[in-house]
Amino acid sequence: AELDAADAWITEQVTEDDIVVSADIPLAAACLEKGASVLGPRGRPFTEHSIGDALATRELMSQLREMGEMTGGPPPFEKRDRSTFLQALDQMIHDIRRSRA
Repeated sequence: AELDAADAWITEQVTEDDIVVSADIPLAAACLEKGASVLGPRGRPFTEHSIGDALATRELMSQLREMGEMTGGPPPFEKRDRSTFLQALDQMIHDIRRSRA
């Protein structure tokens, strides 16, 4: 019933050793605050250092769309995106394992 119910549930459940895969920037920010690692579907990791810029860019793009200046969405998903994602996910898993050792 609630628009962001799934995001709220994920944010409540996420822990430090979790990896969240999402293109939803506000969800990424909330998960980072809980200590989780966050990866975009194209392999771009969200970090404490990059999330502020991502949120600002999201807001700017939203305003441009509302003004009719921007239409359309992201480019199509390509094989290169899949490869980048898999490499970044593997690196994230290894980083978490190392930090726990």
